[in-house]
Amino acid sequence: MENKTKNKYPNLIIETERLLIRPFTVEDIEPSYAMNLDAEVSKYTADGGVVSKAEIERRIKENVFGDYEKYGYGRLAVELKSEGKFIGFTGLKYLKDLDEVDLGYRFMKEYWGKGIATESARAIVKFGFEDLMLKRLVAMVLPENIGSINVLEKLNFQYEKDIIENNQPAKLYSINK
Repeated sequence: MENKTKNKYPNLIIETERLLIRPFTVEDIEPSYAMNLDAEVSKYTADGGVVSKAEIERRIKENVFGDYEKYGYGRLAVELKSEGKFIGFTGLKYLKDLDEVDLGYRFMKEYWGKGIATESARAIVKFGFEDLMLKRLVAMVLPENIGSINVLEKLNFQYEKDIIENNQPAKLYSINK
């Protein structure tokens, strides 16, 4: 399942009706940290709470930038076109331990309930299947995150099984091309 193509998409911009989806930059560290300071945002992550700025910086520099180089894809920053600023992220991540490609997204709370997660995730699923030629995607969600479950169901992801992710119960959803 792993896509070992080197970064074929260094200047990737995925545009939707309202969004620009692009690779992270170091300028996204500060707003990413600010987003994760919100306890409502953090409670639906497997992080178990607020993450330090140093940890956010490490994750972006090592994990996100590293994924771009290693796999040719990764999590991407999302901007609302009308505002021209970082509002969250979406994208794919290769999970070596599961040998699966994971769809993920996280947005600042002020942008919840506006269809942004659905719009961005739909574009990423299309990118994964059409550009990266992936055959299957998975998504993991905490059982209490009803909003995220609704997004996955709108995109035709199917519940597959209960799993433990980062020592927490989670639900695994999947979609095949």
